[in-house]
Amino acid sequence: QVQLVESGGGLVQPGGSLRLSCAASGTIFDIYAMGWYRQGPGKPRELVARITSGGFTDYGDSVKGRFTISRDNLKNTVYLEMNSLKPEDTAVYYCNAEKVKREIGSAGYDYWGQGTQVTISS
Repeated sequence: QVQLVESGGGLVQPGGSLRLSCAASGTIFDIYAMGWYRQGPGKPRELVARITSGGFTDYGDSVKGRFTISRDNLKNTVYLEMNSLKPEDTAVYYCNAEKVKREIGSAGYDYWGQGTQVTISS
């Protein structure tokens, strides 16, 4: 089984910074992409940022220029550096691993973390 373990959430004042981490564990041959999604109160889940194994990145419009995603392929870990945080960034942040292959030639499956709360408030 593949598990995603997130860390780094918490309470921060507006304008502050946070760094989220997500490590994938288990028998893993390859992960096509890893990313972060978030779901605020009464809102649908939305893309925050995503990075492929080749380093291609994609960001949600509301976080461009403020958030930076990075990835350590050897550690199967993805990071999200969040700066200039705003109250509207308050949400549960979910880690996603896309098309995870457990061995050569196997099918790829998606996995989700349990979520970590990020609250921006003074």
